[in-house]
Amino acid sequence: QVQLVESGGGLVQAGGSLRLSCAASGRTFSSRAMGWFRQAPGKEREFVATISGSGGSTTYADSVKGRFTISRDNAKNTVYLQMNSLKPEDTAVYYCAARPTPNWGVREYEYSYWGQGTQVTVSS
Repeated sequence: QVQLVESGGGLVQAGGSLRLSCAASGRTFSSRAMGWFRQAPGKEREFVATISGSGGSTTYADSVKGRFTISRDNAKNTVYLQMNSLKPEDTAVYYCAARPTPNWGVREYEYSYWGQGTQVTVSS
């Protein structure tokens, strides 16, 4: 069993930055790809970014490419999402998720474990 706890959300003005963190329990962190997803009010949850177990490979949604950076520290069992140049349309609950394999994935069904989410609100 893997438990994921997100932190770092909050209220920020457009153009600002936030860094989300997701701490994972267990000894298998480096063997699991990690992903960030988000769900805006009234919308379905969508993929944001993913990183392989080693951290050597990443992929981003087109809407965040060039603004967001996913990274991980396997010694700390933590994955991060650095969000820069935030826009009001980035407002959502952000979830981190863990895959059972080290290869990254962009589909929700590929992830076995989910955090409780952290709210990010970007004001215009």
